Amino acid sequence: MKISFDWLKQHIDIEESITEVTEKLTKSGLEVEGIEEVENIKGSLAGLVIGEVKTCTQHPNADKLSLTTVDLGAEELVQIVCGAPNVAAGQKVVVAPVGSTVYPSEGEPFKIKKGKIRGELSFGMICAEDEIGLGQGHDGIMVLDTDVANGTLAADFFEITTEQIIEIGLTPNRADATSHYGVAREVQALYHRSVKDIDVSAFKVDNQDNTFNISVENTEACPRYSGVSISGVRVEESPEWLKKRLNAMGINPTNNVVDITNFILHDLGQPLHAFDADKITSKNVVIKTLAQGTTFTTLDEVERKLDERDLMICNGDEPMCIAGVFGGLDSGVTESTTNIFLESAYFSPNYVRKTSLRHGLKTDASFRFERGTDPNMVITALKKAAILIQEIAGGTITSEIIDQYPNAIENFEVEVSYAQIFGLIGKNIGEDTTKGILENLDITITSENDGVLTLSVPPYRVDVQRPADIVEEVLRIYGYDNIELSDSLSSDFLAPLPKNDIEKKKAGISQVLTGKGFNEIITNSLTKPAYTADNGDFEADKNVVILNKLSEDLEVMRQSLLFHGLEVLSHNINRKQSNVKAFEFGKIYQKLEDGYHEEQHLAIFLTGNQNEESWRAQSQKVDFHDLATTVQMVFKKLNLPNYTTENFSNETFSKGLKVFIHKNTEIARLGFVSKKVRNQIGVKQDVLFADIDFDKISTLKQKNITFEELSKFPAVRRDLSLVLNKNTSFREVEQIAYKFEKKILKQVNVFDTYEGKPLEDNQKSYSVSFILQDAKQTLNDKTIDKTMNKLMNAYEKELGAIIKGK
Repeated sequence: MKISFDWLKQHIDIEESITEVTEKLTKSGLEVEGIEEVENIKGSLAGLVIGEVKTCTQHPNADKLSLTTVDLGAEELVQIVCGAPNVAAGQKVVVAPVGSTVYPSEGEPFKIKKGKIRGELSFGMICAEDEIGLGQGHDGIMVLDTDVANGTLAADFFEITTEQIIEIGLTPNRADATSHYGVAREVQALYHRSVKDIDVSAFKVDNQDNTFNISVENTEACPRYSGVSISGVRVEESPEWLKKRLNAMGINPTNNVVDITNFILHDLGQPLHAFDADKITSKNVVIKTLAQGTTFTTLDEVERKLDERDLMICNGDEPMCIAGVFGGLDSGVTESTTNIFLESAYFSPNYVRKTSLRHGLKTDASFRFERGTDPNMVITALKKAAILIQEIAGGTITSEIIDQYPNAIENFEVEVSYAQIFGLIGKNIGEDTTKGILENLDITITSENDGVLTLSVPPYRVDVQRPADIVEEVLRIYGYDNIELSDSLSSDFLAPLPKNDIEKKKAGISQVLTGKGFNEIITNSLTKPAYTADNGDFEADKNVVILNKLSEDLEVMRQSLLFHGLEVLSHNINRKQSNVKAFEFGKIYQKLEDGYHEEQHLAIFLTGNQNEESWRAQSQKVDFHDLATTVQMVFKKLNLPNYTTENFSNETFSKGLKVFIHKNTEIARLGFVSKKVRNQIGVKQDVLFADIDFDKISTLKQKNITFEELSKFPAVRRDLSLVLNKNTSFREVEQIAYKFEKKILKQVNVFDTYEGKPLEDNQKSYSVSFILQDAKQTLNDKTIDKTMNKLMNAYEKELGAIIKGK
């Protein structure tokens, strides 16, 4: 979105620098992506001067060349060979001296050099208007009627200026800022000064000799449609000021009438369309949809098939224009047009958006209509355009303004309290300050009772319809930087936080586990008291005892999912189903000092072989890493933040790991079930068991998911063989790697382990692979070697590792 700083000043007084204004705009939500200097004349006539031809004689060696001397305001005259037929002594001319660059109207710029033309030296060029971008004429040099001093800069003489263009990265919700007037309203709020009134007092109807009937058949798609006729216009090239304005916006001028409609669009944000009035033969302008498949040729000479939902502007039944999107080939303004019908309307954003998408047409008009224009600007923009057309193209206004507006679009009404505003902001900014901001945003306070404001929001602010929107408006104008960050920062909210859907998380984990070949089991919450009585890891006085027990085997509520899970394994093993993968979501129960407690846990069981017997592959027993990988999958599904582990063993686990979050909050235990516990149930083969506190992990704040582009550069693998203390876990190896190399280390993996001779009894060997990759360049040997040396030194220092082959 381009905004000219000088143009902006036509709507509001601005004393501040463009840098200060753009910084404020960015902080308020209209992000300025850049400031560009746009030259009205390419090259801005830099280096060119006004000179006076002192002498002009025939070139001694060429009939069509003249040898001149020119006064450029220096002590000595400059000799220039000129080929123009109209050059003569005494003329004031534009001169491009040696070293300057000229930018012709057509073709590439070139630098003026000292040259010898037919044997005579030439130290510059006397310019024609097309040679310096001031026009198309090439009949001869420019002869100026002026008495300015010789040596005057041509840029000063022709009053060449540059436009400072602000490039705003407009978000879809800020439909109000799609014009210079809209941005001026934003400046009004930021600097507490008023925008200038749009003066349309010069508009008057001259007669009613060329009136039209307007009929809107689809008022949902077109809530408001207005038009006026102007007769006797001259369609020709636009004046320089208008062409400069449009060029600064990146628009090529067409003719004075079309250029005025484009000017109003960028000035006030209201798209307009001018029809050749003589081509509206029925005198009836009808706004309606047409039959599916109706053909229509647009301005780009493409024949399109209309959808039955496309809103059309019609000459009776004949389509002339796709409403709010694109004009037709046969109804637009041309050089032969003398009478025009000027349209200004408010079209439904939904209709325009869908039509634009269906036909693949994105225009300046559709850009604004599909976001939502100001229905109250329709008539003002129409009058201003009519006034400009009369000033520039002549003509008389030959009809009243016809305004079809059956159901006026009302202001949005929003109710919000000071408490809500200050609570959500996190600071009491004061009632008077709040009122001042709302007033500068054109938001009217219609009533105030007991600290509750009833506000009327103008319809051009389509993004302000809720209390939270009001708070955002107040805060962004007050300034985010003006909200102090306290040590105990807090704020209110107007909407409930997203619900922590436990069942959805359970379903996701169930899907992951069943996909890995696990079966879900459901067991009884009642169990034998003997299971915990014979195990020192459980306390019998924490049992929740059933008063009316059904049997001795169902006397207490379970303290763990382990024992009934082992019963399920025993049942299957006894029936020759020795390879079992199972999981269960269930509650455990305890009686504590402050009352009864229940917790949701997830139990995972592995026993037997990894896969059933097959001729294709030898069966392998499940091991600890199979269980650890499964637990990691659960954590990954919930996108848990980093966790730590600790080796342990007790009466329940012969060998296991504790998993902690936030350093000291235990969330899981996993490992081999002890032989003593297995014997209680009668399970002889090894069993791996994980007990995960699902209540804790389901309420943890999840890590933010970030996305990044896949690297275009190749990855590199390097391996290390580490001899470590037997108690060192792979996770420690992994954590140290990422601690000392964060930029290019992408993956760490152990692909072999070894214990035995010639290693010591307290040692083991890890063969570890490291995947290195840079997102910006191909890694070279120097960088790779430096990274691996850093990792080897870290392992030696942190873990006392011995690096084989170093």
